[in-house]
Amino acid sequence: MALPSDGAAWPPPQWSAYYRAMRVDDAWYSGDRNRLERIYGYETETRERRRGLLWGRRSEHRVRKRETRLHVPLAGDIARTSADMLFADMPVIRVADKATQTRLEQLLDEGMVQETLLGAAEQAAALSGVFLRVIVDSALAARPLLTVMQPDAAVPEFRHGMLRAVNFWQELDGSDEHTVWRHIERHEPGRVLHALYRGGPDTIGKRVPLAEHPDTVDFAAQATLDADGETAIPTGIKELTAAYVPNMLPNRLHRTAPVGRSDYAAVHDLFESLDTTWTSWLRDIRLARARLIVPDGYLESQGPGQGAMFDDEREVWAGLRMPPNEGSGITLAQFAIRVEEHRATAQAIVQQAVQTAGYDAHSFGLDSGDGQPVTATQVDDRRARGLITRKKKAGYWRRAVADMVHVLLQLDAAHFTRGIRPERPTVEFGTGVAESEQAKATTLDLLARAGAVSTATKVKALHPEWDDTAVKAEVAAILAETGVAAPDPGDTYPLNA
Repeated sequence: MALPSDGAAWPPPQWSAYYRAMRVDDAWYSGDRNRLERIYGYETETRERRRGLLWGRRSEHRVRKRETRLHVPLAGDIARTSADMLFADMPVIRVADKATQTRLEQLLDEGMVQETLLGAAEQAAALSGVFLRVIVDSALAARPLLTVMQPDAAVPEFRHGMLRAVNFWQELDGSDEHTVWRHIERHEPGRVLHALYRGGPDTIGKRVPLAEHPDTVDFAAQATLDADGETAIPTGIKELTAAYVPNMLPNRLHRTAPVGRSDYAAVHDLFESLDTTWTSWLRDIRLARARLIVPDGYLESQGPGQGAMFDDEREVWAGLRMPPNEGSGITLAQFAIRVEEHRATAQAIVQQAVQTAGYDAHSFGLDSGDGQPVTATQVDDRRARGLITRKKKAGYWRRAVADMVHVLLQLDAAHFTRGIRPERPTVEFGTGVAESEQAKATTLDLLARAGAVSTATKVKALHPEWDDTAVKAEVAAILAETGVAAPDPGDTYPLNA
C-alpha cells in the first residue's frame, strides 16, 4: 500500500493479528504487572480462559488486600541475553578503501551504533523483529544517523520476501479519545514521504497539511512536491533507507509472511506457570509466619465494640480462672515452607522456557548437570544450543547491518563528506565464545610444542585488538628477550608483507 487513503481503518486490518501478538509479547517483555493484567484480564477471547490464568484475575476485586501475585521477569532476561550474545562485542565492519574505512569508524563511534544495535536486538527478540532506519537531520548532527523503529508501529511492504517500502506511524501530542493525530513516514527507494492525518481511534481520518501540527512543521519546510504530486524529501541515493531484521524465521503462525518469530513464541504458558510457582512459594512463606493461638481468657477487652487483644510483650499476668489440667494454654501455629519442591519446579520451568526459546540453561546461570565436575567438551556441548541460535540470528543481522551501513556511507557522501567512496561493507560476527586466559594459553602452548604456530600468530591471538605495528613490536621484544633466534635479513614474516 502507498500512503493510507482518507477514512481507512487504522491500524490496517491485515496487520491486526501481528499487532495483537506483539501486544502480548510486549506485556511479558515489559515486566509490568498492570500490562499483563490488562492483556489477560480484558483482552483474552473467553471468560473461561481468564479464570485459569494467574494474570486473568482482576485486582479491583481485592481492593482491601495487598497484591500477592509475583512476576518473574524471565522474558526480559531472554531478550537481554539474545542482544548480549549478538552485540556485546561489536561485529567487525570493514570496507576496502582506507579513507572510507576511517570515516566509517568515525560514524560508528559518534553515532553510538553498537549501543543502538544492542537495544534493537533486545527489542527484536521480544517483538519478533525490528526495523533499522537511516535519516539525515542536519540541525541535530553533521552526519547521517542510524535509528531503530518499532515493528508494532510499522506497515511494511514485501516483494519476494524482500522489503521494498515501509510506512512508519506514530500518534502525536494533542490526541485524545475522540481525535487522534497521526504522522506517517513512508520510506521508498530514493525518497521519504511525510503525511499528517487527523482521525479517530480506529480510523486514519483525513489527510491535512503538515503545517497543522507542530511536530511535523519541519517536514513541511524540507519537503517538496515530486512528480507524483506527493510531499517528499529526496534522499539523494537509490537505495531504500530502511531495513527489516526478523528475529527468527519462519513465523509459525503466519508461515507465508516474511515476518519474524518472537523468542516468546509458545513460551507464554511457561512464563505464566513460573509466576504461579513463585506466587505459591511466597504464599507458603506468608502462611508460615508464626502465629499464637490463645484462649479467650488471655484476651484483654478494649471496651464495648472495640474487640479484644493479646499483648505478646507483656511479662506479668494476673491469675486466670481456668482449671490447671485443661492444657488450654498458648499454642504456636507455624506451617512448613515447601522450599525444595518450589525450587525444583521453578528451575524446571525456566530450563524448559529458555530451551523452547532457543537457548541453554548455562546462559542463564543454571546448572543443567548433576552437580558432578564437567570437562570443557561437556561445557561446549551444553552451550551448543545457544551458539546455534546466535549463528542463525547473526545471519539475519549481518545482511541488514551491511545494507544500512552502506546507506549510511552513501548519505554521508551525498550530504556531508565529499570525496569518500561508499561501498557495501563486510560484517563479521565473532565466535561468541569468551575463552579464558588459561584455556587460551594452554592452546597456544600445545600449538607451539607442535611447531604449528609462529610468535606473531601467538601475539595476535592474545591481543586481537592490536594492529600490525603493535604486534610487530611485541614480536621483536619477545625474540630479543628470549634470544630464540636473530631473524635473517632476508626473511620476512607475514606482518611485513
